[in-house]
Amino acid sequence: MAARSDLDVGGRRLAIGHLDSVVFPRTGTTKGEVLDYYVHVADVMLPHLRDRLLHMHRYPEGVEGPRFWQKGCPEHRPEWIPTAPVWSRDKGEAIAYCVVNELAALLWAVNIGSIELHTSLHRRDDLHRPTAIAFDLDPGPGAGLLECAEVALRVRAVLGDLGLDGRPKTSGGKGLQVYVPLDGRAAYAQTKPVARTLAEVLEAQTPERVVSRMARSLRTGKVLVDWSQNTEHKSMVCAYSVRAKERPTVSTPLRWDEVEAAVDRGDAAALVFEMGAVLERVTAHGDLFAPVLTERQPLRRDRGT
Repeated sequence: MAARSDLDVGGRRLAIGHLDSVVFPRTGTTKGEVLDYYVHVADVMLPHLRDRLLHMHRYPEGVEGPRFWQKGCPEHRPEWIPTAPVWSRDKGEAIAYCVVNELAALLWAVNIGSIELHTSLHRRDDLHRPTAIAFDLDPGPGAGLLECAEVALRVRAVLGDLGLDGRPKTSGGKGLQVYVPLDGRAAYAQTKPVARTLAEVLEAQTPERVVSRMARSLRTGKVLVDWSQNTEHKSMVCAYSVRAKERPTVSTPLRWDEVEAAVDRGDAAALVFEMGAVLERVTAHGDLFAPVLTERQPLRRDRGT
Protein backbone atom coordinates (compact mmCIF):
# COMPACT_ATOMS: atom_id res chain seq x y z
CA MET A 1 0.00 0.00 0.00
CA ALA A 2 1.24 3.54 -0.73
CA ALA A 3 2.35 5.89 2.05
CA ARG A 4 -0.81 7.92 1.51
CA SER A 5 -4.01 7.20 -0.34
CA ASP A 6 -7.42 8.73 -0.95
CA LEU A 7 -9.86 5.85 -0.97
CA ASP A 8 -13.41 5.43 -2.16
CA VAL A 9 -15.03 3.01 0.27
CA GLY A 10 -18.63 2.29 -0.60
CA GLY A 11 -19.05 5.81 -1.95
CA ARG A 12 -17.35 7.41 1.06
CA ARG A 13 -14.11 9.34 0.52
CA LEU A 14 -11.38 8.60 3.05
CA ALA A 15 -7.97 10.27 3.26
CA ILE A 16 -5.73 7.54 4.66
CA GLY A 17 -2.23 8.62 5.65
CA HIS A 18 1.06 7.23 6.97
CA LEU A 19 0.40 3.74 5.68
CA ASP A 20 4.07 2.82 5.98
CA SER A 21 4.35 3.85 9.63
CA VAL A 22 5.22 0.95 11.93
CA VAL A 23 2.45 0.31 14.45
CA PHE A 24 3.91 -2.82 16.07
CA PRO A 25 7.70 -2.29 16.33
CA ARG A 26 8.43 -5.83 17.59
CA THR A 27 6.99 -7.37 14.41
CA GLY A 28 7.41 -4.46 11.98
CA THR A 29 3.67 -4.46 11.30
CA THR A 30 2.60 -1.27 9.54
CA LYS A 31 -0.56 0.79 9.69
CA GLY A 32 -1.31 -0.28 6.14
CA GLU A 33 -1.20 -3.94 7.16
CA VAL A 34 -3.52 -3.31 10.09
CA LEU A 35 -5.99 -1.49 7.84
CA ASP A 36 -5.76 -4.30 5.29
CA TYR A 37 -6.65 -6.81 8.02
CA TYR A 38 -9.73 -4.81 8.99
CA VAL A 39 -10.80 -4.60 5.33
CA HIS A 40 -10.70 -8.39 5.06
CA VAL A 41 -12.30 -9.15 8.42
CA ALA A 42 -15.03 -6.51 8.11
CA ASP A 43 -17.76 -8.86 6.86
CA VAL A 44 -17.70 -10.86 10.09
CA MET A 45 -16.72 -8.01 12.42
CA LEU A 46 -19.23 -5.33 11.42
CA PRO A 47 -22.28 -7.22 12.74
CA HIS A 48 -20.65 -7.14 16.19
CA LEU A 49 -20.04 -3.38 15.92
CA ARG A 50 -23.34 -2.39 14.32
CA ASP A 51 -25.57 -0.03 16.32
CA ARG A 52 -23.38 -0.24 19.43
CA LEU A 53 -21.49 2.46 21.30
CA LEU A 54 -17.85 2.52 20.22
CA HIS A 55 -15.16 3.00 22.87
CA MET A 56 -11.87 3.74 21.11
CA HIS A 57 -8.45 2.86 22.52
CA ARG A 58 -6.24 5.11 20.42
CA TYR A 59 -2.52 4.71 19.74
CA PRO A 60 -1.72 7.49 17.26
CA GLU A 61 2.02 6.67 17.28
CA GLY A 62 1.79 2.91 17.50
CA VAL A 63 1.51 0.49 20.39
CA GLU A 64 4.67 1.71 22.11
CA GLY A 65 3.68 5.37 21.96
CA PRO A 66 1.18 7.54 23.83
CA ARG A 67 -2.30 6.09 24.20
CA PHE A 68 -5.68 7.26 25.42
CA TRP A 69 -9.28 6.11 25.76
CA GLN A 70 -11.88 8.08 23.87
CA LYS A 71 -15.61 7.64 24.35
CA GLY A 72 -16.88 10.77 22.63
CA CYS A 73 -16.76 10.74 18.84
CA PRO A 74 -14.19 13.32 17.65
CA GLU A 75 -15.57 16.59 16.33
CA HIS A 76 -13.57 16.13 13.12
CA ARG A 77 -15.42 12.93 12.26
CA PRO A 78 -17.03 12.71 8.81
CA GLU A 79 -20.64 13.86 8.83
CA TRP A 80 -21.81 10.45 7.62
CA ILE A 81 -20.67 8.66 10.78
CA PRO A 82 -23.69 8.39 13.10
CA THR A 83 -23.43 9.10 16.81
CA ALA A 84 -25.43 8.02 19.83
CA PRO A 85 -25.76 10.64 22.60
CA VAL A 86 -25.74 9.15 26.10
CA TRP A 87 -26.12 11.23 29.25
CA SER A 88 -23.08 11.13 31.54
CA ARG A 89 -23.84 11.84 35.18
CA ASP A 90 -20.13 12.37 35.90
CA LYS A 91 -19.66 14.91 33.10
CA GLY A 92 -23.08 16.50 33.46
CA GLU A 93 -23.62 16.30 29.72
CA ALA A 94 -24.24 13.82 26.94
CA ILE A 95 -21.39 11.87 25.39
CA ALA A 96 -21.86 11.37 21.65
CA TYR A 97 -20.44 7.92 20.91
CA CYS A 98 -19.39 6.91 17.40
CA VAL A 99 -21.45 4.12 15.85
CA VAL A 100 -19.66 1.95 13.28
CA ASN A 101 -22.14 0.45 10.82
CA GLU A 102 -20.09 0.23 7.64
CA LEU A 103 -16.60 -0.48 6.36
CA ALA A 104 -15.77 3.18 5.74
CA ALA A 105 -16.50 4.05 9.37
CA LEU A 106 -14.41 1.11 10.57
CA LEU A 107 -11.42 2.20 8.47
CA TRP A 108 -11.84 5.81 9.56
CA ALA A 109 -11.67 4.77 13.23
CA VAL A 110 -8.56 2.65 12.66
CA ASN A 111 -6.95 5.40 10.59
CA ILE A 112 -7.07 7.82 13.54
CA GLY A 113 -5.18 5.31 15.68
CA SER A 114 -7.98 3.20 17.13
CA ILE A 115 -6.10 -0.08 17.04
CA GLU A 116 -8.48 -1.54 19.61
CA LEU A 117 -12.24 -1.28 19.16
CA HIS A 118 -14.42 -1.87 22.21
CA THR A 119 -18.21 -1.92 22.23
CA SER A 120 -21.11 -1.79 24.64
CA LEU A 121 -23.04 -4.98 25.42
CA HIS A 122 -26.23 -3.12 24.45
CA ARG A 123 -27.38 -1.48 21.26
CA ARG A 124 -27.90 2.24 20.82
CA ASP A 125 -31.69 1.93 20.80
CA ASP A 126 -31.91 0.27 24.25
CA LEU A 127 -29.25 1.50 26.64
CA HIS A 128 -30.34 -0.59 29.62
CA ARG A 129 -30.88 -4.02 28.05
CA PRO A 130 -27.78 -5.95 26.98
CA THR A 131 -27.83 -8.55 24.25
CA ALA A 132 -25.42 -10.75 26.21
CA ILE A 133 -23.89 -11.40 29.61
CA ALA A 134 -20.09 -11.28 29.49
CA PHE A 135 -17.56 -12.98 31.73
CA ASP A 136 -14.05 -11.56 31.40
CA LEU A 137 -11.50 -14.10 32.67
CA ASP A 138 -8.33 -12.28 33.62
CA PRO A 139 -5.29 -14.09 35.05
CA GLY A 140 -3.43 -12.64 38.01
CA PRO A 141 0.34 -12.93 38.51
CA GLY A 142 1.39 -16.55 38.33
CA ALA A 143 -1.65 -17.59 36.27
CA GLY A 144 -2.06 -17.49 32.52
CA LEU A 145 -4.10 -18.38 29.50
CA LEU A 146 -4.39 -22.08 30.32
CA GLU A 147 -5.75 -21.32 33.78
CA CYS A 148 -8.29 -19.02 32.13
CA ALA A 149 -9.22 -21.83 29.73
CA GLU A 150 -9.83 -24.19 32.65
CA VAL A 151 -12.08 -21.62 34.32
CA ALA A 152 -13.89 -20.96 31.03
CA LEU A 153 -14.83 -24.64 30.89
CA ARG A 154 -16.19 -24.39 34.42
CA VAL A 155 -18.19 -21.30 33.44
CA ARG A 156 -19.66 -23.34 30.58
CA ALA A 157 -20.59 -26.14 32.97
CA VAL A 158 -22.39 -23.81 35.40
CA LEU A 159 -24.21 -22.13 32.52
CA GLY A 160 -25.22 -25.55 31.25
CA ASP A 161 -26.75 -26.35 34.64
CA LEU A 162 -28.86 -23.22 34.17
CA GLY A 163 -29.88 -24.24 30.66
CA LEU A 164 -27.79 -21.49 29.09
CA ASP A 165 -25.26 -21.58 26.27
CA GLY A 166 -22.02 -19.60 26.36
CA ARG A 167 -19.63 -18.75 23.54
CA PRO A 168 -15.87 -18.33 24.10
CA LYS A 169 -13.34 -15.98 22.56
CA THR A 170 -9.85 -14.91 23.43
CA SER A 171 -9.31 -11.43 24.81
CA GLY A 172 -6.39 -11.10 22.43
CA GLY A 173 -4.17 -10.83 25.49
CA LYS A 174 -3.68 -13.19 28.41
CA GLY A 175 -7.33 -13.96 29.08
CA LEU A 176 -10.50 -15.47 27.72
CA GLN A 177 -14.07 -14.21 27.61
CA VAL A 178 -17.38 -16.06 27.63
CA TYR A 179 -20.52 -14.43 26.23
CA VAL A 180 -24.03 -15.63 27.02
CA PRO A 181 -26.46 -14.56 24.26
CA LEU A 182 -29.76 -13.12 25.53
CA ASP A 183 -33.13 -12.31 24.05
CA GLY A 184 -32.83 -8.62 24.95
CA ARG A 185 -35.59 -8.60 27.57
CA ALA A 186 -33.39 -8.60 30.68
CA ALA A 187 -31.98 -5.30 31.95
CA TYR A 188 -28.50 -4.82 33.39
CA ALA A 189 -30.19 -4.69 36.80
CA GLN A 190 -30.85 -8.43 36.26
CA THR A 191 -27.82 -9.54 34.28
CA LYS A 192 -25.13 -8.01 36.47
CA PRO A 193 -26.28 -9.83 39.66
CA VAL A 194 -26.46 -13.09 37.69
CA ALA A 195 -22.88 -12.63 36.50
CA ARG A 196 -21.72 -11.77 40.00
CA THR A 197 -23.45 -14.78 41.54
CA LEU A 198 -21.87 -17.16 39.05
CA ALA A 199 -18.43 -15.68 39.72
CA GLU A 200 -18.95 -16.02 43.48
CA VAL A 201 -20.08 -19.64 43.09
CA LEU A 202 -16.89 -20.49 41.20
CA GLU A 203 -14.79 -18.71 43.82
CA ALA A 204 -16.53 -20.58 46.65
CA GLN A 205 -15.90 -23.92 44.91
CA THR A 206 -12.17 -23.34 44.30
CA PRO A 207 -10.96 -20.25 46.19
CA GLU A 208 -7.37 -21.20 45.51
CA ARG A 209 -7.93 -20.85 41.74
CA VAL A 210 -10.73 -18.30 41.22
CA VAL A 211 -11.44 -14.85 42.60
CA SER A 212 -14.53 -12.72 42.02
CA ARG A 213 -13.25 -9.57 43.71
CA MET A 214 -11.21 -6.94 41.92
CA ALA A 215 -8.54 -6.28 44.59
CA ARG A 216 -5.13 -7.02 43.07
CA SER A 217 -3.86 -8.29 46.41
CA LEU A 218 -6.26 -11.25 46.07
CA ARG A 219 -5.37 -12.25 42.52
CA THR A 220 -1.93 -13.88 42.67
CA GLY A 221 -2.06 -17.33 41.09
CA LYS A 222 -5.79 -17.01 40.41
CA VAL A 223 -8.17 -16.12 37.61
CA LEU A 224 -10.46 -13.15 38.14
CA VAL A 225 -13.96 -13.86 36.86
CA ASP A 226 -14.78 -10.24 36.16
CA TRP A 227 -18.55 -9.77 36.27
CA SER A 228 -18.40 -5.99 36.58
CA GLN A 229 -18.34 -5.38 32.82
CA ASN A 230 -22.09 -6.02 32.75
CA THR A 231 -23.14 -2.40 33.03
CA GLU A 232 -24.25 0.44 30.79
CA HIS A 233 -21.05 2.40 31.30
CA LYS A 234 -18.44 -0.19 30.35
CA SER A 235 -17.40 -1.99 27.20
CA MET A 236 -15.74 -5.18 26.02
CA VAL A 237 -13.20 -5.60 23.26
CA CYS A 238 -15.08 -6.41 20.07
CA ALA A 239 -14.69 -9.81 18.44
CA TYR A 240 -11.98 -9.63 15.76
CA SER A 241 -10.40 -6.46 17.17
CA VAL A 242 -6.63 -6.28 17.08
CA ARG A 243 -5.08 -5.74 20.52
CA ALA A 244 -2.30 -3.27 21.28
CA LYS A 245 0.17 -5.87 22.55
CA GLU A 246 3.77 -6.62 21.53
CA ARG A 247 2.44 -8.58 18.57
CA PRO A 248 -0.77 -7.92 16.58
CA THR A 249 -2.86 -10.51 18.37
CA VAL A 250 -6.63 -10.53 17.90
CA SER A 251 -9.67 -11.13 20.11
CA THR A 252 -10.60 -14.39 18.42
CA PRO A 253 -13.80 -16.45 18.62
CA LEU A 254 -13.18 -20.08 19.58
CA ARG A 255 -14.89 -23.45 19.52
CA TRP A 256 -15.26 -25.16 22.88
CA ASP A 257 -13.38 -28.19 21.60
CA GLU A 258 -10.38 -25.92 20.95
CA VAL A 259 -10.47 -24.75 24.56
CA GLU A 260 -10.69 -28.36 25.77
CA ALA A 261 -7.83 -29.48 23.54
CA ALA A 262 -5.56 -26.64 24.68
CA VAL A 263 -6.18 -27.57 28.32
CA ASP A 264 -5.65 -31.29 27.66
CA ARG A 265 -2.35 -30.65 25.87
CA GLY A 266 -1.20 -27.83 28.13
CA ASP A 267 -0.77 -25.73 24.98
CA ALA A 268 -1.53 -22.06 25.62
CA ALA A 269 -0.11 -21.09 22.21
CA ALA A 270 -3.02 -22.92 20.56
CA LEU A 271 -5.28 -20.13 21.83
CA VAL A 272 -3.21 -17.20 20.51
CA PHE A 273 -3.95 -15.85 17.03
CA GLU A 274 -2.53 -12.97 15.02
CA MET A 275 -4.18 -11.19 12.11
CA GLY A 276 -3.27 -13.61 9.33
CA ALA A 277 -4.32 -16.66 11.30
CA VAL A 278 -7.67 -15.06 12.12
CA LEU A 279 -8.40 -14.42 8.45
CA GLU A 280 -7.60 -18.08 7.72
CA ARG A 281 -9.99 -19.14 10.48
CA VAL A 282 -12.75 -16.95 9.07
CA THR A 283 -12.23 -18.48 5.62
CA ALA A 284 -12.41 -21.97 7.10
CA HIS A 285 -15.17 -21.54 9.70
CA GLY A 286 -17.00 -18.27 9.06
CA ASP A 287 -18.00 -16.25 12.11
CA LEU A 288 -17.78 -18.55 15.13
CA PHE A 289 -19.21 -15.72 17.24
CA ALA A 290 -22.35 -15.26 15.11
CA PRO A 291 -24.53 -17.14 17.65
CA VAL A 292 -23.91 -14.34 20.14
CA LEU A 293 -26.02 -12.16 17.84
CA THR A 294 -28.59 -14.75 16.78
CA GLU A 295 -29.29 -16.93 19.84
CA ARG A 296 -32.10 -15.48 21.95
CA GLN A 297 -31.91 -17.01 25.41
CA PRO A 298 -34.23 -15.76 28.17
CA LEU A 299 -33.27 -15.36 31.81
CA ARG A 300 -35.98 -17.21 33.71
CA ARG A 301 -36.62 -17.83 37.38
CA ASP A 302 -37.04 -21.55 36.80
CA ARG A 303 -33.45 -21.67 35.63
CA GLY A 304 -32.24 -20.23 38.90
CA THR A 305 -31.75 -16.89 37.20
